[in-house]
Amino acid sequence: MRTTGSRAGTLGEMEVLRLVLVDDYRMVTEAMASRLSASADLWVAGCSQTDDPRLPEIIRWLRPDIVLIDVEPLGFAVGEVLGRIRGAWPDAHIIVVSADTDAAHAVEAARAGADAWVSKNQGADQLEDVIRGVARGHSVFPPEMLGEILRTLRDDVRSAQESTSLLDTLSPRELDVLTSMAKGKRARQIAAELMISADTVRTHTRSIFGKLEVHSRIEAVSVAWAAGLRPADSAVSPPAAPPAGPPAGPRPVTTRRSAPPEST
Repeated sequence: MRTTGSRAGTLGEMEVLRLVLVDDYRMVTEAMASRLSASADLWVAGCSQTDDPRLPEIIRWLRPDIVLIDVEPLGFAVGEVLGRIRGAWPDAHIIVVSADTDAAHAVEAARAGADAWVSKNQGADQLEDVIRGVARGHSVFPPEMLGEILRTLRDDVRSAQESTSLLDTLSPRELDVLTSMAKGKRARQIAAELMISADTVRTHTRSIFGKLEVHSRIEAVSVAWAAGLRPADSAVSPPAAPPAGPPAGPRPVTTRRSAPPEST
């Protein structure tokens, strides 16, 4: 029996994976939903368009195990959209399905938490294998992209380690000021919060820029985030609790297949 809130349902002794399909073309999602739903262990819970502003809300409501998304129209915005999905329901695995061969876009997807990148040239059987593999914790990227992805992520780790060393050079008060910057607060707000003058905040800010070797607030906050400084009440809020009912407005497109029956 599939239990609400569990990672996956069961059909007898078979694990049933909840899927959400995200694509700009409804005909494509409906065709893919029909094909995937033919497998007893895959259940398409719903569909959405890539640019739907309600996408995070839909993801929170449907609580999928797997999100399949076509990112071709997004380009370098892929990281932003995948980040919204990841923030809405962190338990979901994300599989990108795309004809895009630009490794830089695959890198952005990997940075944003994509578990797999599948070419549209592959068949439905291969896609199903990837879905099941990702559900078991595997990551799947095309061999021709994997080298650049690994090199870039390794460089990201190195940069984060260097950024951490730079943060160690800050005084406790400078770290307080930088933390407030990461929350999106301006100089006067920081001054009021820390009970210091605005001039003192500006002095600390100049010192922070010098020690972090940056020239703007945006750069300073980027270094802070790369080093793992994530204030609890920063502009990026944690995922909200699932709503009590379905999202307002038109319901997401769903397949006609019913939910897996309860086992006896």
